Amino acid sequence: MCGIVGLFLKDRSLEPKLGELISDMLITMTDRGPDSAGIAIYGAPSTGKTKITVQSPDGERGFSSLAAELREAGLDATVVVKSTHAVIETSASADEIRTLISAKLPKLRIMGSGDSVEIYKETGLPKDVVARFGVRAMSGSHGIGHTRMATESAVTTLGAHPFSTGADQCLVHNGSLSNHNNLRRELVREGMTFETQNDSEVAAAYLTSQMSKGKDLGEALTSALDDLDGFFTFVVGTKSGFGVVRDPIACKPAVMAETDQYVAFGSEYRALVNLPGIENARVWEPEPATVYFWDHEKAA
Repeated sequence: MCGIVGLFLKDRSLEPKLGELISDMLITMTDRGPDSAGIAIYGAPSTGKTKITVQSPDGERGFSSLAAELREAGLDATVVVKSTHAVIETSASADEIRTLISAKLPKLRIMGSGDSVEIYKETGLPKDVVARFGVRAMSGSHGIGHTRMATESAVTTLGAHPFSTGADQCLVHNGSLSNHNNLRRELVREGMTFETQNDSEVAAAYLTSQMSKGKDLGEALTSALDDLDGFFTFVVGTKSGFGVVRDPIACKPAVMAETDQYVAFGSEYRALVNLPGIENARVWEPEPATVYFWDHEKAA
């Protein structure tokens, strides 16, 4: 049992409140999974810059030499440390940063990268994770969150959601996949790499693989209904998109709400009750084996 939330803002005037709104949604889901939590926030991209969120098992002291190593390698970058995570903003490529970290600072783990996404996740209660990283003060166009009850792997930072395996793409999952080991082997042959044994990371990598073949998020989620076995609810973010899909049995709880200002997802309706205008929202339970997909670029 886990708790999932997601919020996709149509109304740009709400963007400064994204962190506050999604934090409250996630904290409401605490009793669905109190061992770890995480949030992905899609903020305004910096022109010509890449963001890489990294995590240190040693807290802030694990980043003490990061800025110096970047300078020594001749990489133009800034580093903002937030507790056990840091956000590197750079004109270099994500691959260059990955190579440097692997060689010079191998204890650091990359949580996600892209033009706009920042991913923060740790063990502990959602309220503590939110406070630790200052999520309430963050702005953005959309975000997803997860609070976990570990049933198939250890309670660790790397086992927490969201999982990100592609630029500006991440996934949160409630459920369990039965064919993830076979699928992992296929994806490894395609060149994908994995940090954990978590089946949700395989799902994230599967979607990344599908999108690398030219599919949009909606098409990738449709393919997942054919290729992934088990029971699952996925909420997925991309740079401009937000998608939801449930397996054909749909045994995991889910509810959605839409107004002129936003689209929201929660494992339970109580996660949505404090959203502005929720009393006038169209509220529904997403249908089994049905893809729901919104995209800022297509809307524009």
